[in-house]
Amino acid sequence: MHELSLTSASSPIERVLAIGCHADDIEIGCGGTLLMLTRARPEVHVTWVVLSAEGSRGDEAAASASAFLESAKSHDVRVLAHRESFLPYSGADVKQSFEELKEVRPDVVFTHARHDLHQDHRLACELTWNTFRDHLVLEYEIPKYDGDLGSPNLFVALDEQLVSRKLELLREHFPSQAGRHWFDDELFRGLLRLRGMEAATRYAEAFVCRKLRLLPQ
Repeated sequence: MHELSLTSASSPIERVLAIGCHADDIEIGCGGTLLMLTRARPEVHVTWVVLSAEGSRGDEAAASASAFLESAKSHDVRVLAHRESFLPYSGADVKQSFEELKEVRPDVVFTHARHDLHQDHRLACELTWNTFRDHLVLEYEIPKYDGDLGSPNLFVALDEQLVSRKLELLREHFPSQAGRHWFDDELFRGLLRLRGMEAATRYAEAFVCRKLRLLPQ
């Protein structure tokens, strides 16, 4: 279980692991948070893993990750080729990919939400917790047709500049998704505004944090 000091001004976050099943998942779910974190702490190293992206989608994923991480001191982008929408049926291979991530030794892990109705997303969350039981794990949300948004309990406030940059990068790097009825600024900004309202700010990305131990100093 990860520990957080209530009084220390220093943060232990030096290594970040971001896991997404598909080419744009990390960007939609926690792209603004990663933009903010890498700007505030340029010494951070980010390992960015996309489990299922091939061909042009793989190219989009790699280019987008590099753009979102331009402020980081260093980053390792891994675009894997597990079969999209079939991750639960390729469980052994996907599990091996997670085992290989243990070497990252992350201080914080961003992954999909446990209650997500997409089968790939649920498996990614399950394997994240199997692999990183003693880490700070933050589960992000992906809006979609299924209507499976939950009740997050941790919020990261984003200013207008970060929101605009996140949306700009999504538009720029995922032309393959431009024709989809849900892939637009209005939806993404609307969710950021809703979570911002819940967090008593203007915009925010929201997460589920299941385990965190607070220290007295």
